[in-house]
Amino acid sequence: MTPSPARVVLKPKRARPLFAGHPWVFAQSIARVEGSPEPGDAVEVVSHEGATVGRGLYNPSSAIRARLYRWDDGPLDDAFWTERLDAAVRLRRDVLGLDARNSAYRLVFSEGDGLSGLTLDRYGPCLVALFSSLALHKRRDVILDALQTLTGAEGLLARPDRVVAKEEGLDVGDVKILGTIPEELTVVENGLSYRVDVLQGQKTGFYCDQRENREAVARYCRGKRVLDLFCFTGGFALNAAKAGASAVTAVDSSAPALAVARENARINDVANVEFEQGDVPKILERLREAGERFDVVVCDPPKYAGHARDLTQALGAYARLNHAAVDVLSPGGILATCSCSGLVDRATFRDVLANVAEHSRRPIQILEQRGQGPDHPVSASCPETDYLKCLIARVG
Repeated sequence: MTPSPARVVLKPKRARPLFAGHPWVFAQSIARVEGSPEPGDAVEVVSHEGATVGRGLYNPSSAIRARLYRWDDGPLDDAFWTERLDAAVRLRRDVLGLDARNSAYRLVFSEGDGLSGLTLDRYGPCLVALFSSLALHKRRDVILDALQTLTGAEGLLARPDRVVAKEEGLDVGDVKILGTIPEELTVVENGLSYRVDVLQGQKTGFYCDQRENREAVARYCRGKRVLDLFCFTGGFALNAAKAGASAVTAVDSSAPALAVARENARINDVANVEFEQGDVPKILERLREAGERFDVVVCDPPKYAGHARDLTQALGAYARLNHAAVDVLSPGGILATCSCSGLVDRATFRDVLANVAEHSRRPIQILEQRGQGPDHPVSASCPETDYLKCLIARVG
């Protein structure tokens, strides 16, 4: 007989978002833990009144003490993980048809696919998995075996997410490779080829979430002078050049990222993109003082708000960045500005542009309000999954 799991008992009035399907049980929401669960063990989560909320996995060292995966009393066994992964694969294959159009896309989007703590990208024949949950990492072998069976991937690389490894108790050096991961991996997106460094690159090596946004912004770039800030490996810049931009300047602080970007420009036979390494605010100040003006400016900075305590500082940083971008934008030019901070909601990000319009005394018309691609599905029960904002605006 399988023993009953330990119980996590919630404080009064803390169960409602969990009953509604939110998967995170924070430490401050817990009244007590009954039993002695080990890190990674399955637990039953119950309300203060004793009503069952669901089943999850426990980690006493994480701010997210338990992550919920079931809202019934069923087991979190190997069959459950395989079923949940199969649903994610079928969404991309049967509903989104991504295998037919793209060779780079997100195959598992953590909470968006009911698999909190697992992010998985597909690059052609290879899969790259990031684990941000100790408990799921302990089930790594089951998950990877299921993925190989479901996808037929030739190579699979799995590692802990460096950003949260310490707080989850994960060893960043614990990398597992199944099959073959080629030293040079090339993928195709929007008709452009990109080199992807899955071993040393940021996150999984590429950012699939901006695929549709790169194409949307490019529609405004024909015959225009474009500035791409935080260009990484050249996604927005190359799409703008392909769409007929007259000239593109792409800026990033990372020398390795720019080396890949230059190689991407070469393999796509793109000659009208100039890459520059440096600190973006300093470069914007230099361009403003030199009287430089661009027809289109793209701002796609890294995450500014990783925790709630960072929010006020992050909003200030977004305002300063966008104000500086507007200062080098020609009258009637296009600003495409992004935030990948899940803690900054859409209304708040629009407020940033309202602040910029007020202080620059330039009218801003928002033309498109976009987000991540559909391979990053938003869970209606977990608003944090609606993390990427991309506003395309005309600045008078």
